[in-house]
Amino acid sequence: MITHMRAPRGACRRMILATVALGALAACDGQPLDFDLRGLGGGFSTADAATKATANRPRADDRGVISYPNYQVAVANRGDTLNDVATRLNLNAAELAKFNGVAADVPLRKGEIIALPRRVAEPSPATGAATTGPIQPLDVTTLAGNAINNSPDTSVQTAALPSAQTTTAPSSAAQSGAEPIRHKVERGETAFTVARLYQVSAKSLAEWNGLGADFAVREGQFLLIPVERQPPPQREVATASATPAPGVGSPTPTPPSAVKPLPANDTATTPAATPAPTVNVGKTTAPVKAAKMGFPIKGDIIREYSKGKNEGINIKAAPGTSVKSADAGTVAAITQSADGVPIIVVRHPDNLLTVYANVTDVAVQKGDTVRRGQGIAKLRSGDDAYVHFEVRNGFDSVDPLPYLQ
Repeated sequence: MITHMRAPRGACRRMILATVALGALAACDGQPLDFDLRGLGGGFSTADAATKATANRPRADDRGVISYPNYQVAVANRGDTLNDVATRLNLNAAELAKFNGVAADVPLRKGEIIALPRRVAEPSPATGAATTGPIQPLDVTTLAGNAINNSPDTSVQTAALPSAQTTTAPSSAAQSGAEPIRHKVERGETAFTVARLYQVSAKSLAEWNGLGADFAVREGQFLLIPVERQPPPQREVATASATPAPGVGSPTPTPPSAVKPLPANDTATTPAATPAPTVNVGKTTAPVKAAKMGFPIKGDIIREYSKGKNEGINIKAAPGTSVKSADAGTVAAITQSADGVPIIVVRHPDNLLTVYANVTDVAVQKGDTVRRGQGIAKLRSGDDAYVHFEVRNGFDSVDPLPYLQ
């Protein structure tokens, strides 16, 4: 016979609470607590951002100023207002309030970051800072050079006596560190959304910017995004047993000349002459056919042939350029335009005529025989330094370019 026993109500309650506690501990094993419930479904989680180690905020000087190459901020003291910060830094309180989006008489939290609209005097030992000037980024080249110079060497080394400069106190070097991003809070943003945006923990963001226990931020507030902590470089310390004795090093390699002597006369051997490559130039092509006529001058065509509008082409060149006969022929006529500008007409074989207008200093007469390329006139001066050249088949004008090309 089986007897069913009911556990007391208090015992059941204790058993349920114990089970929930064990489940919570099991959930915490190996992973940090993440109160963002979206992580329960395997989705987006802020746990990785929370575990990212960030550096501490740099220490401000006595005025509360932290200076970077691209901007400066001030750290508020307990009970400060923007009026107090402006007075301490010799700034305009209204300008400072407008830049930070908060009234000038609102009390500030201790450690709250105030963005400065313009630069003030740099921190220095006179203002309570360890060094002078803004915080500079790490010089990787210098660090690498120092690491190489400070690395252990197994060869024999000599040390010179310290100079006078090494006996004096070393000068203070500029403070170094990464410049954090300066984020301006927009409408609807919270400290948690900003932290997720830059993958840092909300706790580090609050510590860097002096946020309250409620992590409240305001629209227009500037937040410094914490920079990631850089681990110090690992250096291997050479032990006494690993250091060789003075004068003991790697064996000197045997020179190549001691293994195999050089040839008696290496200049006597001359390399075989390399035969010249055979170049296939192809078959001989027919010579380019010369143009039927030559250009009267070498210049720019400023107006092309257009039947009924421009019966030839206008070619522009420097004033005084010689105008030459396009082909061999006979001067058929020398006339003038209505403005008294000479016009030369030359007759060629095949019933062709060439016309040269807008010229000066005519060098031929009617009936003269001219050869191809012979100067017959010159270009005028000024803006009229061009020749109007026509080709006519009988009395009909034709395009001169096919005859010139």
